Amino acid sequence: MATHQDYAELSNSQELVDAMQGIVVDQGGSNHSTENGSPKRVMPAKAATHVHVGMSADRIRPTEDIFNPEDPHIREDIIRMIMQYLSDQGYHASQMTIQDESNVKWHEREENTNDTRKLKKAILDGDWAEVDKICSKPFFKNQKSFLFAVYKQQYLEHIEHREMQKAFTFLQKRLKPLEQHQRTPIEFKDLCYLLTTKSIHDAPSFKNWEGIAQGRDRLVEQFQSMLEVENSVRDGSVYIPPNRLLSLLRQAVAHQIEVSRYHPRISPTVDTLLQDYTPFVIPNATRTIMTGHRGNVKCAEFVGNEGRSIVSGSSDNTLRVWDTETGSCIHILEGHSSRIWDVSSNEAGTTIASASGDSTVKIWDIKGSKASCRATLGGHAGDVYTVKYHPTSNHIVSGGYDKIVRLHDLTTGQVVKTFSGHQLAVSKVILNPVGNLVVSGSKDNTIKFWDLVSGVCIKTITSHLGEVTSVAMNSNGTLLLSSSKDNSNRLWDVRMTRPLRKLKGHQNTSKNFIRAGFAHNSLLVGGSEDGLIYIWDQESGDIIQKLYGHEAMVYNAVWSPKQSMFVSSSDDRTVRTWHYDEKRVL
Repeated sequence: MATHQDYAELSNSQELVDAMQGIVVDQGGSNHSTENGSPKRVMPAKAATHVHVGMSADRIRPTEDIFNPEDPHIREDIIRMIMQYLSDQGYHASQMTIQDESNVKWHEREENTNDTRKLKKAILDGDWAEVDKICSKPFFKNQKSFLFAVYKQQYLEHIEHREMQKAFTFLQKRLKPLEQHQRTPIEFKDLCYLLTTKSIHDAPSFKNWEGIAQGRDRLVEQFQSMLEVENSVRDGSVYIPPNRLLSLLRQAVAHQIEVSRYHPRISPTVDTLLQDYTPFVIPNATRTIMTGHRGNVKCAEFVGNEGRSIVSGSSDNTLRVWDTETGSCIHILEGHSSRIWDVSSNEAGTTIASASGDSTVKIWDIKGSKASCRATLGGHAGDVYTVKYHPTSNHIVSGGYDKIVRLHDLTTGQVVKTFSGHQLAVSKVILNPVGNLVVSGSKDNTIKFWDLVSGVCIKTITSHLGEVTSVAMNSNGTLLLSSSKDNSNRLWDVRMTRPLRKLKGHQNTSKNFIRAGFAHNSLLVGGSEDGLIYIWDQESGDIIQKLYGHEAMVYNAVWSPKQSMFVSSSDDRTVRTWHYDEKRVL
């Protein structure tokens, strides 16, 4: 594992200085070149600002069991940090609104303030009926240690006044249930002993007893430290360190950088918190080759958001799940009676959906040590070419030879909506990040946009001159990338349905589904019939890199932001992962 000192030394190296001359790099994915700079020079130089350190095997992952978001204390902490941030930024009205709508309401704090004053006065006055009334309220009754101290004072006063029967009853009903909150292991025992003594001072725990008045004063003095009331009542919270929300966010980003496969040689500036930090690298070398399929591998995807495993589908009618780091096969999923055209996984990485030539979509459970088929979804006539999980993971969309896109409810296994309008087979279907828009590409040369709720086609793109083999959308849903058998990939502005640029250089003309997608939101990557993987600069459309390794056509290449790697599938029956090797020239 490289250290920060290593990065500092690297940042001073002449190689890095030369690479960075004439360019300014920012983490958000935009490239700014000088007059002499060109995308072909800028992009590789930007990638060279990272050093490969590998994934930390023993890193703590951000799993759900780190804290329970339903814990009332955690919820209040989150609200308090938000209110602090709004107050610091001058959004006082918004802060007050949240404060009033949260569980820590103004009127509750006012009531607690008044009760605190009354309680202190009642203790000093010896008005124990009023003390009992106030201590029965929710704010106080859960403060068991404080209640024990209050009841102990009352008990000692009964003993002082030689009201032994009242003391005995009080001991049994009030103090005994709170025995575990005694200050010392013998305190409750000594309280019991006082029923048989002539003086309170005869019990070891109370040999320094100063009398009723002093006891009440001492109890009120202890009031602040035992209840921590004043701060929580005064500002609605416990003490919050300054800029706590910003501090946690900086720690979160620093953690993302630390556990990344590539570390920056120069400390990066992050310009968005809506996505996890990912280092900009351009893979240039094969990392692992996964073999085992007996037929060509039509598709491969990283499983879930974390991408710790990879799933591939093959013409041998099986799916295989691979460990991303080692390349070893974890599961072989058998059950389809025809080739696998497409695969998709839910965000948690616990289930996989597969589209097959046997007219079905199968849902596979892979979260345990043994994978199994959870459900088989029908409805299609002919090959199912494509499947995709909805962002909520409760539904999937699928399409195929019968020209119809179907929305399946995974809870019931039923088709809940159909989208009809294509004239030929549907080759690829996706959803936008929000999940309210379905986009489908077809062999009829068109791309259609469907409203998920109404099922109505709201836009159609007819610019391609050949069959559309794939569609993909960037992470914020503003750009669409399409692949076609007219030997081009095209980038579109989704909002205006406007073409931005055409990407060429690869081959896509035969009967295969050659697919392309986004990487970093600044690079585009796709397969090709010539056996290469092509990487284009999104802004210029220039080819930045070609990846050599596969021995036959490459069907797709998919990027994982978490793993900072590509995975590709090929007609050569292999699955490959690709990473950045700084020892090799881009």
